[in-house]
Amino acid sequence: MNKIVLFIAVMMIAANIHSADALPRARSVIEIWMWGGPSQLDTFDPKPNAGKDYNNGLKAIPTNVPGISICETLPLLAKQADKYSIIRSMTHGINGHETATYMMQTGREPGSGIVFPSIGAMIARAKIENGLYKGKLPAYISLTKNKGRFSECGFLSPRYKPMATGGNPNSGIFQVEGIVARGMTPERIARRKKLLASLDTLGKALPNNQELKDFDSSGDDAYELISGDAAKAFKLDLEPKGVRDRYGRNTFGQACLAARRLVESGVPYITINAQGWDTHKKHFDAMKRQLAEMDQGISALLQDLSERGLLDTTIVWWSGEFGRTPKIDWSEPWNGGRGHYARCFTSVVAGGGFKGGYVVGESDERAENVVSRPVYPANLLGSICELAGLDPDSPLANPMGLDLKVMPESDKGKGRLKEIYKNAQEIKK
Repeated sequence: MNKIVLFIAVMMIAANIHSADALPRARSVIEIWMWGGPSQLDTFDPKPNAGKDYNNGLKAIPTNVPGISICETLPLLAKQADKYSIIRSMTHGINGHETATYMMQTGREPGSGIVFPSIGAMIARAKIENGLYKGKLPAYISLTKNKGRFSECGFLSPRYKPMATGGNPNSGIFQVEGIVARGMTPERIARRKKLLASLDTLGKALPNNQELKDFDSSGDDAYELISGDAAKAFKLDLEPKGVRDRYGRNTFGQACLAARRLVESGVPYITINAQGWDTHKKHFDAMKRQLAEMDQGISALLQDLSERGLLDTTIVWWSGEFGRTPKIDWSEPWNGGRGHYARCFTSVVAGGGFKGGYVVGESDERAENVVSRPVYPANLLGSICELAGLDPDSPLANPMGLDLKVMPESDKGKGRLKEIYKNAQEIKK
């Protein structure tokens, strides 16, 4: 890329960045978490010339952005490439699930003795404390399970721990784990609430006690989540049949639809925990189903957000804790498996101020090593924070009284939105 084109590309990106004092570009964030680590070669960084031991014969296909190709397993997402950017140079070098997840969620190296909060918890707190979210639903929601690899709220208040919906969104109505028992109807809930109020002699004796008022307020919020207007966000059966079919009648597709509904309800941070990507054995057998579901669900989500005018204010980011080994293990008992691989992998970002139609960074001919513009977790997370209105260089309040920032300062932590795109190829004409 010549210097003039590079300068124009950087200026176009920089024009989309708001100052720390301005209102955030992104009101909500949807994190699509590929629990276990997706293969970069089989998704957004195909290597059609690497040989069958690396690509199993999978080909690259063109997208709707001239010059950008992705794997043939994602034909629907190939039609949406103008809406997202591909980061092909993610790296951190940690191959263990728990520690890699911690790194990708906090931007921090493990082993400091401090459990830092995840990006979801930090953004949820910032939205609440800045008065940008006053909704009845929790500010941080996981569809349908929490990651379970670490404490997502870290040293922050449990108020910022994500609420896991539980259940199967494909059923149309979520079953919120730990809140609603099976078989409970709104009528039974109302009767029990009335009975509980009649037994509340302490509350009647101390009507002005603030702690009791706070307790009652929490109860009211819980009832609203169970059976109030806020609960409608989880009722996918309110959607037209055609819309549900468009996302795919499976757990992942319907979770994507639920995420869109939660964005419409103003929820600041939503995680879709997509499981089953830790494919050590028979990788390609599993991918036949999972990649098709992922392709349909995410492409429908991006198109739906765009059509409803929500994509400009909603960040969508796709990643796992790492990628998969480029070389396929054909031996027993793996039979075509891929292992953990954190030296070079792929993430995708869209919406909320991230421009679409770009490729950031470059891997080598087998996706084994980063060739240009390495992007570390703190780079990516810092950029997301910046667009969501949380200055990555601002102080991070903590109960220990330590001098901490939202994202760490180090050679691997520097570089936010402008720097991530600095060497990106602007493919669009």
